[in-house]
Amino acid sequence: MGGPSVAIVGSGFSGLGLAIALKRAGFTELTVFERADGVGGVWRENTYPGAACDAPSHLYSYSFEPKHDWSRRFAPQPEILDYLRGCARKYGVMEHMRFRKEIASADFDAKEGRWNLRTAEGETCPADVLVSACGQLSRPHVPDIPGLESFGGAVFHSAEWDHGHDLSGRDVAVVGNGASAVQFVPRIAPRAAKLTVFQREPQWVGWKWDRRYPRVRSRLNRRFPVLQRLSRLGVFVWFEVLLNPMLISPRGRRVLSAHIRALCRATRWSVRDKELRKNLTPGYELGCKRVLVSSDYYRTLNLPHVDVVTSPIVKVAPDAVVTADGRSHRADTIIMGTGFQSHGFVAPMRVSGLDGRALDDAWRDGPRAYLGMTVAGFPNFFLMYGPNTNVGSGSVVHMLESQIAYIVQAVRALRDPEVLYMDVREDVLSAFDERLQRRLGGTVWNAGGCTSWYTRGGRNASNWPGSMLGYRRRTRGLDPSDYHFVKR
Repeated sequence: MGGPSVAIVGSGFSGLGLAIALKRAGFTELTVFERADGVGGVWRENTYPGAACDAPSHLYSYSFEPKHDWSRRFAPQPEILDYLRGCARKYGVMEHMRFRKEIASADFDAKEGRWNLRTAEGETCPADVLVSACGQLSRPHVPDIPGLESFGGAVFHSAEWDHGHDLSGRDVAVVGNGASAVQFVPRIAPRAAKLTVFQREPQWVGWKWDRRYPRVRSRLNRRFPVLQRLSRLGVFVWFEVLLNPMLISPRGRRVLSAHIRALCRATRWSVRDKELRKNLTPGYELGCKRVLVSSDYYRTLNLPHVDVVTSPIVKVAPDAVVTADGRSHRADTIIMGTGFQSHGFVAPMRVSGLDGRALDDAWRDGPRAYLGMTVAGFPNFFLMYGPNTNVGSGSVVHMLESQIAYIVQAVRALRDPEVLYMDVREDVLSAFDERLQRRLGGTVWNAGGCTSWYTRGGRNASNWPGSMLGYRRRTRGLDPSDYHFVKR
């Protein structure tokens, strides 16, 4: 079939899934550019101790490629990475991969109706269609702390774990207490001589109902695939019917949050110290920030050599972290559990569309994209896991599969030899974004009383204010009237 040439930037769940779908649909002129030396995206980069998924394994996987032998309900990082590598091999997309190729810039040529990509080494690569599958969680965020550069010990981010640095007998300072920290803190605490967690804001932490699957479960899944499909459906219904309404609907917030808050409170009672328990209690609505799950984080905080500091960090000395209360906390290792630069979407790639307009300029007032995928003035350009496609509860893989199906339809439309390019209409994008932001205004993410990576400057450019099924319905069919189709 051949068809339009497609360039995909990134080989995580999104880029890999799209490459597989395009190849299955008969499109063979596709190239996946990956800056690292292998597939996997966030699951290749994040190798910190205890790294695992916080969504159940049967849902956090491609629907077209169920894995019958997950070892646990919440799969660990090595197993997820192995799953992605296996998918790449099975569906024959490894031959389309170009590893160690970072795309520095992409410019659209309106006369030719194609993109000119330039790698960091200066190589130029043309493509009819450009897809950014960089994701929201690909660039680690390191806060600007005075004196950090003068620290005499080791400093690294959880997403860039230094496995050559032995933590045994060390005085370790952990900055942050988010999704990564609640996983690695329990793993490194037994080795450290002293472990200090600098908590920036309390988190809602629920019990992680994790368990190892018996071997008989794998055999039954293989022999009776319907069992695994039922398990996936059950998890999906749990998120869609119970948790999502709590985040989106004001009525759901009142009805459901009290029950789930009680579960989180029961988990927190595993902390013996009354004052510490108080410091661990959030003052904002449950769900305003990402709800964390862990069955051992709070228990770890009971250890005599583990301390939680709530006073803000003011500076870093050569051998200590200094907080606003005047205390100096000795440390020889600092680990940043401070999350990612979530609003870059395509960074560090520079994208220029019609008339040379930069995507950064188009997004000067905040990132926005129609259905989270297309931007007016940037023809034949698609985003995966783009603005407002994050789910506060559920599996982003479900959202990605919706986007994959939509983009495949768009590539089919561009197969018409008379079509030079397609560009989403500005009025369609604006109307969509206005409705989206109105709906987000009443959600717990916007009105729950916290500061999170979901919002910036009062605008939420991260979350989808609806159900996963609702997004699937919106993206099921590409409406040609939403786009300008420019003829050759």
